[in-house]
Amino acid sequence: MPPLGAHMSIAGGYFNAPRSAADLGMDCVQLFTKNNNQWVGKPLSDGEIREFRQTLTERKLTHPCAHDSYLINLASPDAALWQKSLDAYIVELERAEALGLEGVVMHPGSHLAATVEEGLARVVQALNLAHRATRGFAVQTWLETTAGQGTNLGHRFEHLQTLLAGLKEPERAAVCVDTCHIFAAGYPLIERDEYDATFDEFDRRIGVARIRAFHLNDSVKGLGSRVDRHAAIGRGTLGLEPFRHLLNDPRFQDVPMYMETPKGEEEGELLDAINLRTLRNLVKTNPPKAARKPSGQSRRKRV
Repeated sequence: MPPLGAHMSIAGGYFNAPRSAADLGMDCVQLFTKNNNQWVGKPLSDGEIREFRQTLTERKLTHPCAHDSYLINLASPDAALWQKSLDAYIVELERAEALGLEGVVMHPGSHLAATVEEGLARVVQALNLAHRATRGFAVQTWLETTAGQGTNLGHRFEHLQTLLAGLKEPERAAVCVDTCHIFAAGYPLIERDEYDATFDEFDRRIGVARIRAFHLNDSVKGLGSRVDRHAAIGRGTLGLEPFRHLLNDPRFQDVPMYMETPKGEEEGELLDAINLRTLRNLVKTNPPKAARKPSGQSRRKRV
């Protein structure tokens, strides 16, 4: 069974994210290393770092990772915003390294008035500079697939292919696949042959070995909508089958999977606990080898 977890709050202290995840029986955890809607965060103290790392060890949480600030746009054609984003991303890597995290999940950015090609080139330039400024760090950049709202980059597999190919230190980066995002971007997942065709294309362009994490989210909107709206597992337009395919895929049994589903309670039980139970109920005791079908057999074409 793949390690399962969720994005958890750091309110009240960084250690609260892994503690809350462990209390719910999760295996892994994702967090923000500061307020995600602010450019600057208070420096991490030695005590905060020590308490966070100690909680991870004591609660046996694996694959801790962060998501970077939503303000960062490394594809921006505006020189001042691009530089501010680059500086902020370097700090994200520094904070993640201090906390002992495996990766920083980041959206490639929005090209705005520039072209797609110009936006991708700006991201490559920024990541190369960020990795040079943090040379020797163990933490990786995890490029996230996006839904394609507005001028967001990353909603085509070829976008990520271009970014990874342009990196001077390719070992510093990998991919985080979000199920809601790729479905909303137009990659079908529901039928088994659709799922196989989508990951066949990913493998041809990038390689499934470059996937270091998954975000498990159902989608409020349908295939090809290009709208990023997460739903609880099995309660959106994806339903349960894509998650059943993914959780029982032998290629991904060691890849951490984090929920970013809506928070709250239902009949006194946390939604995170309900979603986690739903996912674990989809896991077969002995997952079969992946049944491969020619990608041309997909029942619905990618939009």
